[in-house]
Amino acid sequence: MKILVIEDNESVCSMIEMFFAKEGIEGTFVHDGLEGFNQFKSDNWDALIIDWMLPSMDGVQLCRKIRMEGSHVPIIMLTAKDSESDQVLGLEMGADDYVTKPFSPLALMARIRAVTRRYNSSSQESVEPGLIQTQHFKISKESREVTLNGERVTNLTPKEFDLLYYFIQHPRQVFTREQLLERVWGYSFYGDERTVDVHIKRLRKKIGTATQPFLHTVWGIGYKFDETRVEDEN
Repeated sequence: MKILVIEDNESVCSMIEMFFAKEGIEGTFVHDGLEGFNQFKSDNWDALIIDWMLPSMDGVQLCRKIRMEGSHVPIIMLTAKDSESDQVLGLEMGADDYVTKPFSPLALMARIRAVTRRYNSSSQESVEPGLIQTQHFKISKESREVTLNGERVTNLTPKEFDLLYYFIQHPRQVFTREQLLERVWGYSFYGDERTVDVHIKRLRKKIGTATQPFLHTVWGIGYKFDETRVEDEN
C-alpha cells in the first residue's frame, strides 16, 4: 500500500513510519496542510492519514478540498479532539474514520485495513450493482446514490452511506454496536463504540422524522432498520 501521512508532529510520524516499515507499507510524510494537498494531487494513494491541526491548512479544510476534487480515497483523521461535535465535523467533511490521540499503531492499522478493504471491495463490484429497493428507499452500492421517497439524498458522508446500506440489507435485524463496528467499519475491539452512536444520530437527522426515524434504538441491545412508523408500532 501507498499511504500519504499529513502530520506535523515528528514523533507521531516517526512512530507511524516504523510501524509502516514492519507492515511493508510505503509511507510518504508531509508536515504542512497545503504541501499535503499538493502531494495528494501528485500521485495515486491507497489511503490518506491527516492530522486535524496543521500549518497552512487544517485537516478539516484539507479533507474538504480533497473531496471537492472528486476523490474517494479513504481518509483517516488524527485528532486530539474527542468531543462528538468535532468528530461529526470531520466526518461531514468527508473523512471515513478518525483516531483519537494518543493511539496505538495497532489501532491505526485496524482502521487502515478496514477503510482500504471497503474501498477496494466497492471498486470491484461494478459487475453487481447492488441495487436495493424498499418501500421508501432506493440505494445503489455501485453509484452510491440514495433516494428517499423519490428524492435524492445528497448529504450523506461515505460512512453514513455504508451504514445505511448495511441496515437496509438487513431490515428489522437488531445489531449491537460491536457488530456494526466489525461489519461496517471492519474492526472489532480496536473500535470506539461512540462512533456508531454519532453516525446513527447524524443519519436520523438526514433521513428520518420523529414518527419515522427508520433507524430504531433497541434499548440495552443496539439498533435496527425498520420502515414502520413509530405511532404504528403498537
